[in-house]
Amino acid sequence: MAAQPTFQAHDPATGQPGRSYVGHTDQESLAIARAARACFDTWKRTNFAERAAPMRRAGQVLRGRAPEFAALMTDEMGKTLTEGLAEIEKCAAHCDHFAEQAEAYLADQPVDMGGPKAKVAFRPLGTILAVMPWNFPFWQVIRFAAPTLMAGNTAVLKHASNVPGCALALEEVFREAGFPADAFRTLLIPSKAVKLIIEDPAIAAVSLTGSVPAGKQVASQAAAVLKKSVLELGGSDAYLVLEDVDVAGAAEIAAAARMVNAGQSCIAGKRFIVVAEIREAFEIALVEAMRAFEMGDPRARDTKLGPLQSVEARDGIHRQVTESLAKGARLLLGGQVPNQPGAWYPATVLASVVPGMPAYDDEVFGPVAAVIEARDEADAIRIANDSPFGLGSGVLTGDLARGERIATEELEAGMSFVNQNVRSDSRLPFGGVKDSGFGRECAGFGIREFVNVKTVVVHAAPVPAGGPE
Repeated sequence: MAAQPTFQAHDPATGQPGRSYVGHTDQESLAIARAARACFDTWKRTNFAERAAPMRRAGQVLRGRAPEFAALMTDEMGKTLTEGLAEIEKCAAHCDHFAEQAEAYLADQPVDMGGPKAKVAFRPLGTILAVMPWNFPFWQVIRFAAPTLMAGNTAVLKHASNVPGCALALEEVFREAGFPADAFRTLLIPSKAVKLIIEDPAIAAVSLTGSVPAGKQVASQAAAVLKKSVLELGGSDAYLVLEDVDVAGAAEIAAAARMVNAGQSCIAGKRFIVVAEIREAFEIALVEAMRAFEMGDPRARDTKLGPLQSVEARDGIHRQVTESLAKGARLLLGGQVPNQPGAWYPATVLASVVPGMPAYDDEVFGPVAAVIEARDEADAIRIANDSPFGLGSGVLTGDLARGERIATEELEAGMSFVNQNVRSDSRLPFGGVKDSGFGRECAGFGIREFVNVKTVVVHAAPVPAGGPE
């Protein structure tokens, strides 16, 4: 008989162990997935009003238990309490949005065929497996689950192993909201067990948010059994800082973009590409803006920078910094590992960053800003696109028409924001290109990822087919 896996939470602020959870065996996991698939047979026949009622209640549950859930995120992955409360509110608003908009997003679309009645209908696929990361342990899951359930699918969650309490709490949210017991289920399983779940006929498709290696592995496993996948992977978001911008204001936006969630965000700004004539002034302003993010107790409401998710992750980020410095980068702020327990790392600014350095070539998943000099606008665009990633991007400029043109036509990214840091929004499609993945979440584009786009043609009387296929 297979061993029962266990999952041990740790407090990143202290390194001390937290609660331990008993996981699911392979047999138990398959039984849960199949129960979710059986639930689909009845859930798919509900109408939008019947789905919307518990979805609105899910938003109410999230708001009612927000302090508890924010504290759980702090305990398991170190998110500051303030950011955790904001995350829960965003989740609740997302539930509200899809409760209100799902029916319109998935309304039948008539097609004029000049005779027979024809339409495009959007119908649910089945049970969708979600493989989700630790960095936004509630938002990443709700971002997937709200449109998935409102489309008439059921869902099974395999969450990151370091947030088991959050994973189970999410199942509680949907149960407490009044969804059928098996409409949303959590699996506490190791990553090596995901392949077994993907291959089971109970699963119709897969959504993953995570690293590029994890995305490649899951996508190949899904493709091997002809199942669709949606991937939101890493990012090394570039922000162009042009010569006509207000430098101090640009630095504030850049710092906010870099430091969201202690820098542990796929859409955090990571590379700040600055035209030469304002590069020095921008560096000075950015250091001052980043200096405001002082490390502190994540449970204190005024803390702006808590610990990273693990000591191992912190040490990896520090290696990227030290290797970049060894290759000629300049350290303007931070860059030192604090002499204290826990996964702490200060706000850090590197300048003179060039190709061949980890700060230029790779995703740095922590509070490290890289300043890269460009000759002019064209050179800045070239540098921004000189990356395997294409998730988010930004343009900071005093000329809105110029910014819109660059964002729309020039930057190779799924999202481009002018004079604001990139963020997800229920009303806008979210996703990337290149190694940042494929498919979209949120808005109408997201809810249609996991539906059958069905052509329906109705003739008044039987008509023989003719002509080529």
